[in-house]
Amino acid sequence: MLTLILIVFVLGYLAIAFEHKLKINKAASALFIGVVCWSLYVVNLPDLLPRASIPSWFEQESVQEEIVDVPLHFAIDAQHLHQTGEIASILFFLMGAMTIVELVDAHEGFALITDRIRTRDKRTLLWTVGLLTFFLSAILDNLTTTIVMVSLLRKLVADREDRLRFVGMVVIAANAGGAWTVIGDVTTTMLWIKHKLGTVEVMGELFLGSLVCLLVPLLGFSRSMKGAFTSPVISNSHVAKDIRPWHQWLFLILGLIGLLGVPVFKTFTHLPPYMGMMLSLSVLWGVSELVGHTLDEQTRSSTGVLAALRRVDMSSILFFLGILLAVGSLGATGTLQSAAVWLDSVLPNRDIVAVVIGLVSSVVDNVPLVAAGIEMYDLPVNDPFWMLLAYCAGTGGSCLIIGSAAGVAAMGLEHIDFVWYFKRIAPWALAGYIAGAVVVVIQLSIT
Repeated sequence: MLTLILIVFVLGYLAIAFEHKLKINKAASALFIGVVCWSLYVVNLPDLLPRASIPSWFEQESVQEEIVDVPLHFAIDAQHLHQTGEIASILFFLMGAMTIVELVDAHEGFALITDRIRTRDKRTLLWTVGLLTFFLSAILDNLTTTIVMVSLLRKLVADREDRLRFVGMVVIAANAGGAWTVIGDVTTTMLWIKHKLGTVEVMGELFLGSLVCLLVPLLGFSRSMKGAFTSPVISNSHVAKDIRPWHQWLFLILGLIGLLGVPVFKTFTHLPPYMGMMLSLSVLWGVSELVGHTLDEQTRSSTGVLAALRRVDMSSILFFLGILLAVGSLGATGTLQSAAVWLDSVLPNRDIVAVVIGLVSSVVDNVPLVAAGIEMYDLPVNDPFWMLLAYCAGTGGSCLIIGSAAGVAAMGLEHIDFVWYFKRIAPWALAGYIAGAVVVVIQLSIT
């Protein structure tokens, strides 16, 4: 039955990859494999979940509560509900961030930034976007940064082919920027929380490698990005005339403070990041309601939160849900953990293990892979393996559009074709990943 789950998973990924040829929305394929994989797992628990693999603490609780079918209850109450909680926190975070971005955009806050970008040269914009994304991702996170930068690029670049190339660079830069700080990427955060990495040490050891991971694709794309780009003609038909400059500044500043405040909120409260995002959204929502009383009816209806919520792309949210459910089912069956252990047994050294884990994370979720790596090795804090694993798990997902939260978000927002990304973006992402890994290994061997 495990073989059947893997077959469904692979076929679903192929359906996502060839979405345009099959003419089936990728969200439908993702939801299908997510639900089917979990269903196949649950109905075949005696084979896929032996009684001996259930933790003793759950066995004790089951005896106290007189539960008869222990494997089923463990799969539902412990595994699936745990996965559901993690997935829900990601989706709530994504919905909150997208709504905040839509609110700022509705009040023309991003126009204050785009109007100041005077260049029309593709190469100049490429480097500006790449470096801005890289450093912004380090202080926000790669998912939020991608949402913000894609929104900015929609305002700047009219030609779809050009814009998709810029968005591809955003995915690479967001993942590279998130890898060298403990709040920039979920896997680095995991290693930090598990006391495997130090806050200052990870910045010192991974900054140069992450920068190289960005610079290699930047230099590669610069060769083909020639000439000038055109900006879209902004229609003001849906925006009221009385959006004033102070409205723009107010919502841009509040939006940025809200997004930047999420990691600070998490650090002080230890609550999941989506809680901070919801707090930021609630504040911006309240301000929007208050400011709305100073606007006419047409403006209020087009710039309010309800209008922003209608513009949030729910198909990308559901696509995210399906992908995470499918990968979660592989984690529940122990497939990902078994793969990590197998890699450790067949590969000659840990550096190669970390690099391969990074590449595998472009196909499946990097979180369970890193979690398995943490369980596999009993190494001290700031060990070179943890440093390299943080880099590889954070940046390896750029090699495929579905390999990272940033990539999945960009895919949903801009409807990027899997094959298009694989042909045009992935080779440079892979080159940057390998070059950065070499730099990290050399730096760790010297220090």
